[in-house]
Amino acid sequence: MKMSTRLTIRLDPKLAKALDRIARRAGQTKSEIAREALERQVAIARFRELRRKTLPFAEAQGLVVDEDVFRVLS
Repeated sequence: MKMSTRLTIRLDPKLAKALDRIARRAGQTKSEIAREALERQVAIARFRELRRKTLPFAEAQGLVVDEDVFRVLS
């Protein structure tokens, strides 16, 4: 069995109402919706950190914009 951690957050009334509506329409619990949103946010944060660490190496190779990467990979 996986261990889990409980997280309590406070939502303003407008956000709480929107979360209730989304959860009902999606047939999911509010916890499922919040967990998915947090998973996406963590993935974005990890990507940004990785990008920050690798950007100097890419720039040193002349890879500054997406087109540079596409040119090298094509």
